[in-house]
Amino acid sequence: MSAGLSNLQIRVISAVVLGVAVLALTWFGALPFRLLAAVIAGAIFYEWTHMARAGRASRLGFVPEALMLIFVGVLIAGLSALTTAAILALLVAIAVIGVAMRGAGQWDAAGLAYAGLSGFALAFLRDSDWSGLAAMLFLFAVVWATDIFAYFVGKAVGGPKLAPAISPGKTRSGALGGAVFGVAAGVLVAVVLGLPNLATLALVALVLSIVAQAGDLFESWIKRRHGAKDSSAIIPGHGGVMDRVDGLVAAAAALYLIGWMTGSADHPAQGLFPV
Repeated sequence: MSAGLSNLQIRVISAVVLGVAVLALTWFGALPFRLLAAVIAGAIFYEWTHMARAGRASRLGFVPEALMLIFVGVLIAGLSALTTAAILALLVAIAVIGVAMRGAGQWDAAGLAYAGLSGFALAFLRDSDWSGLAAMLFLFAVVWATDIFAYFVGKAVGGPKLAPAISPGKTRSGALGGAVFGVAAGVLVAVVLGLPNLATLALVALVLSIVAQAGDLFESWIKRRHGAKDSSAIIPGHGGVMDRVDGLVAAAAALYLIGWMTGSADHPAQGLFPV
């Protein structure tokens, strides 16, 4: 805490600055947003390996970092979805083989897969068209509303814990409240954007809200597994990038898969969000 600012004030300022930056890059889409997705993927990988290694160097040296840099370059280059996914799978396979040969744990390989899939889903969901913008606004609304209202409803109502062994602060009432408001926020965005199939999008919003909360719990488990309170201290007042995007990237991966089934691998948003 510095310059007389309270921790709450620092959190609010950081959230506003990051929110404006993310929304601006989301608006532009294409290369600017792919750069954002690449930065998020890189930050997730850094935080994951930093926690997993607990100050010790990887037995693979800088190979995991080199593999991540390759994927970041591929993501920025804007290759097709299937090509990008194939390259990511190859890089993860190299990491798996490498750690097996060196007798190391698989955390580096798992981190590469997690970070890579996170950046992949975000980049291809947004794409460069209006459907991609609608998809991202819908995703943001569902995930942010779920996160905010799960906290406030849980505080107000209390009750049984959702997963006390993983995240003692989360309650079942908060999870339910987050899901309700997440669906409401997603439907509201769909109405504002004039999207059809509101019933379908409400169901999708419910799935995304549940997946976002599962992603939050997964990241909490990772931190607990490695004895970390926060994934890092990159964001003032908020901890690390993983702490802020755990639910978002999980929901983004789910929305990408749903979009792929209704649209295409390269343009997953067009099937669900025809604008």
